[in-house]
Amino acid sequence: MTFDAKHFLKNISQSPGVYRMFDAKGDTLYIGKAKRLNARLASYFRGALNTKTQALVARIADIQVTVTHSETEALLLEQTLIKELRPPYNILLRDDKSYPFVFVSDRHPYPALEYKRARSRRDDGRYLGPYPSSSAVRESLSLMQKIFRIRNCEDSVFSHRTRPCLQYQIQRCSAPCVDYISEEDYRRDLEHAVMCLQGKSEQVTEQLTREMETASQSLEFEEAARLRDQIQQLRSLQRQQYVDTDGGDADIFALAQRPGGLCVSVLTVREGRMLGARHHTPDNGLDLGPEALLTEFISQYYLGQVHEPVAEIITSHPLADADLLQGVLSEQAGRQIRLTHRVRGHRAQWQQLAQTNAEQHLATQLANQTQLAKRFEALRDALGLAEVPKRLECFDISHSHGEATVASCVVFDHDGPVKSDYRRFNIEGVAAGDDYAAMQQALTRRFKRLAEGEGKRPDLLFVDGGKGQLNMAREVFAELGVTGVGLIGVAKGTTRKPGLETLFVETIDHSLSLEGSSPALHLVQHIRDESHRFAIAGHRARRDKVRRTSTLQDIPGVGPKRRRELLRFFGGLQGVRQASRDELARVPGISDSMAQAIHQALHG
Repeated sequence: MTFDAKHFLKNISQSPGVYRMFDAKGDTLYIGKAKRLNARLASYFRGALNTKTQALVARIADIQVTVTHSETEALLLEQTLIKELRPPYNILLRDDKSYPFVFVSDRHPYPALEYKRARSRRDDGRYLGPYPSSSAVRESLSLMQKIFRIRNCEDSVFSHRTRPCLQYQIQRCSAPCVDYISEEDYRRDLEHAVMCLQGKSEQVTEQLTREMETASQSLEFEEAARLRDQIQQLRSLQRQQYVDTDGGDADIFALAQRPGGLCVSVLTVREGRMLGARHHTPDNGLDLGPEALLTEFISQYYLGQVHEPVAEIITSHPLADADLLQGVLSEQAGRQIRLTHRVRGHRAQWQQLAQTNAEQHLATQLANQTQLAKRFEALRDALGLAEVPKRLECFDISHSHGEATVASCVVFDHDGPVKSDYRRFNIEGVAAGDDYAAMQQALTRRFKRLAEGEGKRPDLLFVDGGKGQLNMAREVFAELGVTGVGLIGVAKGTTRKPGLETLFVETIDHSLSLEGSSPALHLVQHIRDESHRFAIAGHRARRDKVRRTSTLQDIPGVGPKRRRELLRFFGGLQGVRQASRDELARVPGISDSMAQAIHQALHG
């Protein structure tokens, strides 16, 4: 079967990550990384391609992606997978045992940071590394030269300079070749760069902070500003790369579940390095909850003698009988096994990354055209329609106690969500919390535009809210003279548990309850949940708009002392704004909850 690239690309994340291309036999053809997965993968199916790339694309039967936090993480994971799987279309080094290093000479008065492929006994100096790839080395060297202005020229060029080169002009070098910096000051900057490459950037930052304060007190404002810029750049550099940490072996299990499907992603970490993710889509015939389902899956994963238990097992949900399972696994392994779902630091990032991958893979699976076609056909049969509906729309309302009310309109067709046709309506002039009036305003605005020739007519219109919202939609249709659009109200069950929804078709007197396993119900749940998500996102953006312009003085609980510590730690307000929640929590006197409040106030 031909690979449907157009449909596949509609559901791929814009995040950084790694992609694996497979042939019809399931063998890996190619492994690549991307800063934006969607854009990179789209490039294989658009525009002119060279002969070899055309041959690769012609053999693609499936593509799987692993989302990462950053492009650097993607680079490290890509290299790990290439060395393990050796795909035929990747560039494979013949001598992949020779890792790249950074070399610092002890002979030269102004040493450069040099790239070297292997150690040499003749060299008189220090080697830093090894690094996973030449790209990682060059990226690290570029950062150090940018932050500390370390020279990158050859010794022969250095000794014959009579005036500064372009690197000095663009502030990437301090021009030691023409004595624009003393040997002592250059050595200090070089040692700072070496410490950063050795993972000691926090110590460097603390030292630079003290120097900045001293320069400021001495009224040397230009020097203080230069040090401030270095501190901000180092804080950016210190954002942890969670794919490669201090060490430790762990398997991370994350469960994503939606109407009609579920996915368990297993993220593998060995010696602190992420080796990749595998996705499983087991059946859930007994409709087990997340805790019981993950327990069953992990039990079979290890106790079936297929996989050896690792030192740490992290899960996205608490497990049923976790203590019992941990004891059994520890006994089988002959050592203590830690099984937990409460983690912090880089382990929490692993956990979140596994969850992201599970949700991404599940979204791709649910958007499969074959499954969608079956769902649309099942909906036709359930509603007794003459033809399969082609276009569905669903409306929902979101607000916080009547504040910043937003209505959403999402659209589905036989290819899944049609996000280009999604619309939001900011509701004005209605009583706070009056969802019926809000729905009336949104539907009126939508179908007035349709009467004026704007947009496409849906075959079926779903409104979330049941009888009341269905009656409101009927009134709007009657007032505007809308015909040829089926109306369905979606009411949650008494326990609001998915699978117990009641559909009101055209009138409140015609109700329909579908089995929890019905593909038609899964389609209704999917579009209802998507409209709910889209409405909430719009509401939060509208509600929090004013917070994005907040300053530290406006944040409750952030007094003069905390403001001073924040500005000192990050080198200024810009650095505070760019910091993540985890980075804010590292500031002395800032708790996790306060870091959350500060980040929320500055970013919304």
